[in-house]
Amino acid sequence: MNGIADTGFLVAFLNARDEHHAWAVELADRVTTPLITCEAVLTEAAYLLGSATLVLEVLSSGLLILEFELAPNQDHLMALADRFSDQNPDLCDLCVVRMSELHPDHSVLTTDRKDFSVYRRNRKQVIPTIYPPER
Repeated sequence: MNGIADTGFLVAFLNARDEHHAWAVELADRVTTPLITCEAVLTEAAYLLGSATLVLEVLSSGLLILEFELAPNQDHLMALADRFSDQNPDLCDLCVVRMSELHPDHSVLTTDRKDFSVYRRNRKQVIPTIYPPER
């Protein structure tokens, strides 16, 4: 499976008390190549988990690799921010949408149905996503 790790997936994977933990662990067990992510996701996850150490450990484990640079994508991120301004997107979401454009064969692993059901890559394309089962 080729995947892009969003914050919700990472938090669920690293927090055994998260309601989506079992889903995230099961998904991670099926990963055969590292999931790609960005520094914005890692930063947000470290903040939400209250632990940079946990995030750095999972990065060191090989489950994730950093595959995005903000600077060369800044203009595109600004365009995405303008396009989705009614959603008030955060930087993480913008980076994940951009990574989906750059890696069209990757699905986004996320718990964020609200936003990722609205976001589109390349203006009109639905972003392939993998969500936890609805309860």
